[in-house]
Amino acid sequence: MATYKEKVGTAVTNNAGAFPGAADGELWFNSTASTFQYQYGATAAAWSTGGSLNTARRILGGAGIQTAALAFGGQAPPGVTNVTEAYNGSNWTEVNDLNSARAGLAGCGTQTAALAFGGTGSTANTELWNGTNWTEVNNLNTGRNVVSGAGISTSALAFGGNPVTAVTELWNGTNWTEVNDLNTARQSLAGAGADNTSALAFGGITPSAVTAVTETWNGTNWTEVNDLNTARENISGAGTQTSALGFGGYVSSPTPVTGATESWNGTNWTETADLTTARRQMGAAGASNSSSLAFGGFAPPETAATEEFSTTTAVGAWSTGGALNTGRNSLAGAGTQTAALAFGGNIPPNTGATESYNGSTWTEVNDLNTARQKMGSAGTNTAALAFGGAPSNTFTETWNGSNWTEVNDLNTGRDALAGAGTNTAALAFGGEPPNFLNETETWNGSNWTEVNNLNTARTSLAGVGATNTAALALGGEATPGNTAATELWNGTNWTEVNDLNQSRRFLAASGTSTSALAFGGNFPPSGETTLTEKWNGTSWTEINNMNTAREKLGAAGANNTSALAFGGDPGPTATEEFTDPGIITKTLTS
Repeated sequence: MATYKEKVGTAVTNNAGAFPGAADGELWFNSTASTFQYQYGATAAAWSTGGSLNTARRILGGAGIQTAALAFGGQAPPGVTNVTEAYNGSNWTEVNDLNSARAGLAGCGTQTAALAFGGTGSTANTELWNGTNWTEVNNLNTGRNVVSGAGISTSALAFGGNPVTAVTELWNGTNWTEVNDLNTARQSLAGAGADNTSALAFGGITPSAVTAVTETWNGTNWTEVNDLNTARENISGAGTQTSALGFGGYVSSPTPVTGATESWNGTNWTETADLTTARRQMGAAGASNSSSLAFGGFAPPETAATEEFSTTTAVGAWSTGGALNTGRNSLAGAGTQTAALAFGGNIPPNTGATESYNGSTWTEVNDLNTARQKMGSAGTNTAALAFGGAPSNTFTETWNGSNWTEVNDLNTGRDALAGAGTNTAALAFGGEPPNFLNETETWNGSNWTEVNNLNTARTSLAGVGATNTAALALGGEATPGNTAATELWNGTNWTEVNDLNQSRRFLAASGTSTSALAFGGNFPPSGETTLTEKWNGTSWTEINNMNTAREKLGAAGANNTSALAFGGDPGPTATEEFTDPGIITKTLTS
């Protein structure tokens, strides 16, 4: 008989207790508990930002899957549009337009074979997409607006709509045929389904009320099944009759929009992770309740935002670390989770206190020469750089692991700025006063040089980056308020990339331009937040929150899987360590 090692390539390790070095799925023997165990990275459902539509709009049609979708038509002020865009999993590209500009239409099918029907003016128009062009084909029997649909380009179903109706029609690839009606007449509902023999209809508004009613179609009749948890109209949906996702919509006054998301397993709806941008009247695409796409909609106003839903997002966790010796806010940080430096800040008054972290304990070391707060920073806990700060100044100091030394000043004095890089190759950007600044300067180890500016002038932002040729600027306060803007620096220019899910100021960040975390901060009217977002080089995804809500905190960390948060307001001594992915340990049982 083959041994375990012969089968899987490794022997079963004997370990007293937990086995932190185990690979995903690797079996080991816990000699303390006398059990066989294995572990794997935890995952959870989450929405993450995707590439924005080129044309912001609402009440648009959608087809396809998360990585290959189609968006068409919609309301794009000042009127309806026929614009069609294709999504490749990262970006939207404009392709050939619908023949008939309209909003409130339904769509189904794939990115290369889609169907668009109904819409503005209670039209019956139907168009077929072959991957290149739209062609007018036979019309619906009953023209209607804000209609819903399901299926594919050769086997589809149209149901509901305005004027409020229960009418259902079946498409066989050539013609529409009226079949048995919905049990509940309604408009602005959502649909899901693989073809015209199996579909799901849910939500919407009847002549008297917003509804949570869900009905399933078996090819002949509609049957009422278990309702949504949250009744709403203008809801969007994707998936199949047995595996669907419903998201967004309008609940009731005074709540104009919702981000509520529900997952359907063929029997029941279960609440899952909310959209990061609450909205209604979105386009949608997706093959199941584990992988969907939401795009456009009304937030308000009309938006181009795209979000991707996945049930397999790696889950990280924050845990408590050793407390700072000097409690403070508006401090700076450098280094990694297990070797960090905290310096400056406001107790009050302003302080030059510097502390070094070894992964468990903070130790007081030599102070900055100039006490200050709201500085920019870069480097490690043995080779760091501190620059600018309040009161607004140009001072720059370098840390050699023992002492701070004053070196050449910034060209532009400022505070509430951000930094990235090392103590010999750093970047300083943004800040104030007297106005919000977009000035960027690069440090070569001896001098600061002015280079190309940020696209969005702002203060109280965060920055990350391993060098002065690859950095990320995110969040902050701009005109007229908090911003979610994220910009990427390539050594020469700043380029706008996908935004944070939540605009905020006084946030912290750690990592690099391709692997970062953003956490904490402040956004009205909620105030301090625990919100944490993960950057994968393309988009931000909301993950597990910090334990302590705070703003004006310090940060350290090498990437988006390991970070340190410390100080801030409130909780000025609190330290938290982030590890991602979280680990689940399983014990084999007989």
